Amino acid sequence: MITEHKTTRVNEAYERIKSEILENRLPPGFQAPEPEIALQLGMSRTPVREALIRLEAEGLVELIPRRGVRVIPISPEDMREIYEILTALEPEAAAAVAHSALTPEQLARLEMATSNMESAIDANDLDAWAGADDRFHRDLLDLHGNRRLREFVNKLYDQAHRARMLTLRLREVPKRSTIEHREILRCMVSGDVEKTRSIFRAHRHRTASELLGILERLRLTRL
Repeated sequence: MITEHKTTRVNEAYERIKSEILENRLPPGFQAPEPEIALQLGMSRTPVREALIRLEAEGLVELIPRRGVRVIPISPEDMREIYEILTALEPEAAAAVAHSALTPEQLARLEMATSNMESAIDANDLDAWAGADDRFHRDLLDLHGNRRLREFVNKLYDQAHRARMLTLRLREVPKRSTIEHREILRCMVSGDVEKTRSIFRAHRHRTASELLGILERLRLTRL
């Protein structure tokens, strides 16, 4: 019972700190002693410490001896590596989904995420759009069914999410991305494996180039 309670407290601390990091409320480069983090959360230090260890393993924070914790900065170099991996893995996962002849019920989550993206664009709600976009990619991995791939890529999504939120209002309204998601879904539904793969790969190349260009310009303005 004590172990279950401790696990619950660690999970709560993990989810709360992770949310603060992903939404940039604890911005890249933020640094504070662990007791200060625990105080802000209104929690004891032990679950916070264990939560931070988990987040360090996921590449979101760095634990610095005698100095506390630092949120990992966002760098173009890191994002370039992440998007190279995503561009290699995601199109293959989407192609496998297209090949597997999924039922309408299984595809409903992707349809919902795509429709939500379209509605968010119409309402000019970029935060809602980003949430629906994130669900599309994570739901696709769930449908693919490879647990190790899902766990690995979800960690990359978390690291990339901060950069996407940072640049979301510095780019054009993502109408083109929304259209591309609809086309990817259409190809998966029709079972067109090769077109699914090629459109998804082109989508990732384009969005990565856009994001990296913004990050490079931001870095130059800070020099």
